[in-house]
Amino acid sequence: SVDTDRSGYISAKELKQALMNSNNSSFNDETSKISALSSFPDMFDKTKTGRVDVFGFSALWTFLQQWRAVFQQFDRDRSGSINSNEMHQALSQMGYNLSPQFIQELVNRYSARGVNRVLQLDRFIQVCTQLQSMTQAFREKDTAMTGNVRMSYEDFLSVCFNIGH
Repeated sequence: SVDTDRSGYISAKELKQALMNSNNSSFNDETSKISALSSFPDMFDKTKTGRVDVFGFSALWTFLQQWRAVFQQFDRDRSGSINSNEMHQALSQMGYNLSPQFIQELVNRYSARGVNRVLQLDRFIQVCTQLQSMTQAFREKDTAMTGNVRMSYEDFLSVCFNIGH
Protein backbone atom coordinates (compact mmCIF):
# COMPACT_ATOMS: atom_id res chain seq x y z
CA SER A 1 0.00 0.00 0.00
CA VAL A 2 2.97 2.34 0.49
CA ASP A 3 4.32 1.65 -3.02
CA THR A 4 1.64 3.80 -4.67
CA ASP A 5 3.28 3.86 -8.11
CA ARG A 6 3.76 0.05 -8.06
CA SER A 7 7.44 0.41 -9.02
CA GLY A 8 8.61 -2.24 -6.57
CA TYR A 9 10.43 0.44 -4.57
CA ILE A 10 9.45 2.95 -1.91
CA SER A 11 10.56 6.48 -2.76
CA ALA A 12 11.18 9.20 -0.19
CA LYS A 13 7.87 10.82 -1.24
CA GLU A 14 5.93 7.55 -0.77
CA LEU A 15 7.63 6.99 2.57
CA LYS A 16 6.74 10.49 3.78
CA GLN A 17 3.09 9.88 2.86
CA ALA A 18 3.09 6.65 4.89
CA LEU A 19 4.77 7.93 8.06
CA MET A 20 2.51 9.62 10.58
CA ASN A 21 2.83 10.98 14.10
CA SER A 22 0.23 10.14 16.72
CA ASN A 23 -1.56 13.44 16.01
CA ASN A 24 -1.93 12.39 12.34
CA SER A 25 0.65 14.89 11.13
CA SER A 26 3.16 13.69 8.56
CA PHE A 27 6.77 13.12 9.54
CA ASN A 28 8.92 16.16 8.84
CA ASP A 29 11.06 16.14 5.70
CA GLU A 30 14.34 15.64 7.55
CA THR A 31 13.15 12.56 9.45
CA SER A 32 11.43 11.15 6.36
CA LYS A 33 14.69 10.95 4.45
CA ILE A 34 15.55 7.27 4.27
CA SER A 35 19.25 7.89 4.85
CA ALA A 36 18.54 10.18 7.83
CA LEU A 37 16.69 7.51 9.78
CA SER A 38 19.79 5.64 10.74
CA SER A 39 23.36 6.34 11.66
CA PHE A 40 24.06 3.62 9.10
CA PRO A 41 22.70 5.14 5.85
CA ASP A 42 23.24 1.98 3.78
CA MET A 43 21.09 -0.03 6.18
CA PHE A 44 17.87 0.52 4.19
CA ASP A 45 18.93 2.14 0.90
CA LYS A 46 21.48 -0.39 -0.30
CA THR A 47 21.50 1.00 -3.85
CA LYS A 48 21.99 4.62 -2.66
CA THR A 49 19.19 5.78 -4.94
CA GLY A 50 16.97 7.38 -2.29
CA ARG A 51 14.50 4.51 -2.42
CA VAL A 52 14.18 1.08 -0.85
CA ASP A 53 12.99 -2.30 -2.02
CA VAL A 54 10.59 -4.51 -0.06
CA PHE A 55 13.40 -5.94 2.08
CA GLY A 56 14.80 -2.51 2.88
CA PHE A 57 11.30 -1.27 3.68
CA SER A 58 10.72 -4.23 6.00
CA ALA A 59 13.96 -3.42 7.87
CA LEU A 60 13.03 0.27 7.96
CA TRP A 61 9.54 -0.50 9.27
CA THR A 62 10.99 -2.69 12.04
CA PHE A 63 13.48 0.08 12.90
CA LEU A 64 10.66 2.64 13.13
CA GLN A 65 8.47 0.36 15.24
CA GLN A 66 11.34 -0.09 17.69
CA TRP A 67 11.67 3.70 17.99
CA ARG A 68 7.88 4.02 18.36
CA ALA A 69 7.99 1.55 21.28
CA VAL A 70 10.75 3.57 22.98
CA PHE A 71 8.79 6.77 22.37
CA GLN A 72 5.61 5.30 23.86
CA GLN A 73 7.53 3.97 26.85
CA PHE A 74 8.62 7.49 27.77
CA ASP A 75 5.45 9.34 26.76
CA ARG A 76 4.29 8.82 30.32
CA ASP A 77 1.27 11.10 30.10
CA ARG A 78 0.17 9.48 26.80
CA SER A 79 -0.04 12.90 25.14
CA GLY A 80 1.47 11.66 21.87
CA SER A 81 4.48 13.87 22.42
CA ILE A 82 7.54 13.92 24.65
CA ASN A 83 8.35 16.91 26.84
CA SER A 84 11.80 17.76 28.16
CA ASN A 85 11.32 15.80 31.41
CA GLU A 86 10.26 12.68 29.51
CA MET A 87 13.11 13.22 27.06
CA HIS A 88 15.58 13.50 29.94
CA GLN A 89 14.34 10.17 31.32
CA ALA A 90 14.55 8.54 27.88
CA LEU A 91 18.06 9.77 27.14
CA SER A 92 19.26 8.91 30.65
CA GLN A 93 18.00 5.36 30.25
CA MET A 94 19.76 5.19 26.87
CA GLY A 95 23.01 6.06 28.65
CA TYR A 96 23.32 9.76 27.86
CA ASN A 97 24.46 11.89 30.79
CA LEU A 98 23.09 15.27 29.68
CA SER A 99 21.92 18.15 31.86
CA PRO A 100 18.20 18.97 32.07
CA GLN A 101 19.05 22.44 30.70
CA PHE A 102 20.76 20.96 27.62
CA ILE A 103 17.84 18.62 26.99
CA GLN A 104 15.37 21.51 27.35
CA GLU A 105 17.34 23.42 24.70
CA LEU A 106 17.44 20.31 22.51
CA VAL A 107 13.67 19.86 22.78
CA ASN A 108 13.09 23.55 22.09
CA ARG A 109 15.39 23.42 19.05
CA TYR A 110 13.67 20.38 17.53
CA SER A 111 10.07 21.18 18.44
CA ALA A 112 7.80 21.67 15.45
CA ARG A 113 6.80 25.23 14.69
CA GLY A 114 3.76 26.14 16.73
CA VAL A 115 4.35 23.14 19.03
CA ASN A 116 6.69 24.46 21.70
CA ARG A 117 8.64 22.34 24.11
CA VAL A 118 7.51 18.89 22.98
CA LEU A 119 8.68 16.39 20.40
CA GLN A 120 6.43 14.30 18.19
CA LEU A 121 7.63 10.81 17.21
CA ASP A 122 9.37 11.99 14.03
CA ARG A 123 11.50 14.60 15.77
CA PHE A 124 12.21 12.23 18.67
CA ILE A 125 13.62 9.73 16.16
CA GLN A 126 15.57 12.50 14.44
CA VAL A 127 17.16 13.68 17.71
CA CYS A 128 17.97 10.16 18.90
CA THR A 129 19.50 9.00 15.63
CA GLN A 130 21.57 12.19 15.38
CA LEU A 131 22.75 11.70 18.96
CA GLN A 132 23.74 8.13 18.14
CA SER A 133 25.64 9.21 15.06
CA MET A 134 27.40 12.08 16.83
CA THR A 135 28.25 9.88 19.81
CA GLN A 136 29.78 7.30 17.50
CA ALA A 137 31.88 10.02 15.81
CA PHE A 138 32.94 11.40 19.21
CA ARG A 139 33.96 7.96 20.46
CA GLU A 140 36.17 7.50 17.41
CA LYS A 141 38.09 10.61 18.52
CA ASP A 142 37.95 9.74 22.25
CA THR A 143 40.28 6.75 22.00
CA ALA A 144 41.16 6.92 25.72
CA MET A 145 37.42 6.89 26.61
CA THR A 146 37.79 9.92 28.92
CA GLY A 147 34.73 11.79 27.69
CA ASN A 148 36.96 14.56 26.36
CA VAL A 149 38.70 15.12 23.04
CA ARG A 150 41.06 17.67 21.59
CA MET A 151 40.51 18.42 17.95
CA SER A 152 41.13 21.08 15.39
CA TYR A 153 38.29 23.17 14.04
CA GLU A 154 38.49 21.27 10.75
CA ASP A 155 38.27 17.93 12.58
CA PHE A 156 35.21 19.25 14.42
CA LEU A 157 33.58 20.30 11.15
CA SER A 158 34.40 16.92 9.64
CA VAL A 159 32.52 15.25 12.48
CA CYS A 160 29.57 17.65 12.17
CA PHE A 161 29.31 17.23 8.41
CA ASN A 162 30.09 13.51 8.57
CA ILE A 163 33.04 13.91 6.21
CA GLY A 164 35.53 11.08 6.04
CA HIS A 165 33.38 8.56 7.94
